[in-house]
Amino acid sequence: MPVSDLPFFAPPFLALAHRGGSTYAPNVGRENSLHAFGEAVALGYTHLETDVHATHDGVLVAFHDDRLERVTDRTGVIAELDHADVAEARIGGTEPIPTLDEVFEAFPDTFFNIDLKADGAVRPLLAVINRHRAQRRVNVASFSARRLHDFRRLAGSQISTSVSPLGVAWFRMVPVLPRLLSVPGNVLQVPHWTPLPRTVGSLPAGVLDLARHDLRGDEVRVVTRSLVDAVHAAGKKLHVWTIDDPVEMVELIELGVDGLVSDRIDVLKDVLVERGLWHGRD
Repeated sequence: MPVSDLPFFAPPFLALAHRGGSTYAPNVGRENSLHAFGEAVALGYTHLETDVHATHDGVLVAFHDDRLERVTDRTGVIAELDHADVAEARIGGTEPIPTLDEVFEAFPDTFFNIDLKADGAVRPLLAVINRHRAQRRVNVASFSARRLHDFRRLAGSQISTSVSPLGVAWFRMVPVLPRLLSVPGNVLQVPHWTPLPRTVGSLPAGVLDLARHDLRGDEVRVVTRSLVDAVHAAGKKLHVWTIDDPVEMVELIELGVDGLVSDRIDVLKDVLVERGLWHGRD
């Protein structure tokens, strides 16, 4: 099935609320909470981005870090704690950490881009998706190629996934390869810029030539016109994260990307409305 025919990718341009929009004023200090997700939906967002970890007793929670202390009033590693203990933590001192079951129940008509943050979350994620019959309204991503491989092996083709980091490298550095090889995944989700390797000698052959005109200090541009063209030629989509500056948003839109992930969900909405690309619920 063409990617554009999948319900998750139906809008011509996707606006994704990163952790619900963590620096949107009503959400500051409340990322990945039901409150934050609700604020994004109230703005008209149809697509939310979140992360998942599994507790020691196998309960899947929507949370970015593997530890509690950065954003909650408790400490500890989620994978080493039972859910009863994690449930006592409060994000920003006020918001409980939701389970993914609770998120799906609270927002039954909303699409979710879900980042697999831990090996132990692979099987619980598939179980939660199947339990809520949410196969058509999620896309699963991960920085770990192995986690994505394991998830695809279990889920088959019924659930959309992102291209693995290795596949992204193929698209960026050797754009012809994806036309010859079937790279698993429906969408590349990448940063606009990424740090250069510490040693130039570690760069793959040909990368310096490709990057020569795309350097900014110690960073190299990931998203270029050639990348956009290669992704689209392979029948896939391209999303860029995490973009909060309106000038940068416009630059990427004009390059032809298919979606933006943002913490400043109010700014992104304003930019998309101005350019006739907003397809939210309002």
